[in-house]
Amino acid sequence: MIKQTWGQRWEQRTEWPLAIVALIFLAVYSVQVLGQPHGREAHDLDVASWVAWGMFVVDYLVRLSLAPDRRQWFVRHLFDLLVVALPLMRPLRLLRLVVLVGALQKAIGNVVRGRILLYTISGVILLIYVASLAILDQERGHPGAKIQSFGEAVWWAISTVTTVGYGDQYPITVPGRVIAVLLMVGGISLIGVVTASLASWIVQRVAETDTANQAATASHIEELRAEIQALSQELRHELRARSADQPSSPR
Repeated sequence: MIKQTWGQRWEQRTEWPLAIVALIFLAVYSVQVLGQPHGREAHDLDVASWVAWGMFVVDYLVRLSLAPDRRQWFVRHLFDLLVVALPLMRPLRLLRLVVLVGALQKAIGNVVRGRILLYTISGVILLIYVASLAILDQERGHPGAKIQSFGEAVWWAISTVTTVGYGDQYPITVPGRVIAVLLMVGGISLIGVVTASLASWIVQRVAETDTANQAATASHIEELRAEIQALSQELRHELRARSADQPSSPR
């Protein structure tokens, strides 16, 4: 049995708690974008958003401190550092959605691994919903913007993630175009993950079938060996019996 490191134990134990925090953040972000609250409610939601995001910052720092080789871990997780540090410098909620999707996909993926259809549906719904919120948050209110409602945002997200691109809705702001690029890459990556999962599942089933066939063949060979040995023994006994029954020749 392979012994887990402290970092692996931390990631395993915080996987679902962070997914729950991500869901809470998604709910808060949804209210902020769709409800457009003002005054005290807007302030409370913003505080809740930052608290949830702070937990991801704590998770990053803990994983860094528990890494056996912190320098190597730091270099390999530069993207994690960017999505954690940039929103702290400037309240850019777009980047916070990146780790949100990552946390949810990690938790959901471990549960539905092997169930390709369920994984695909959950991943697509999450990706489209998050992208719709993000593009509406960035585009709404800008002069000449083509996306001014959540329905238009959902339509744009679906046409973009499927690489159809009708062109009736499209982002005009720089952050909106960044979201479009991330959505395109996310859609292609999701298709790649599903394809790889399907291929892995097929290879696994073929390997299981081949192993079962080999085991059955070995079992049949053993049975044939046992039957041959039994027939050989019976033949020897019969030959000995016939030899004993034959009269001895006169001298």
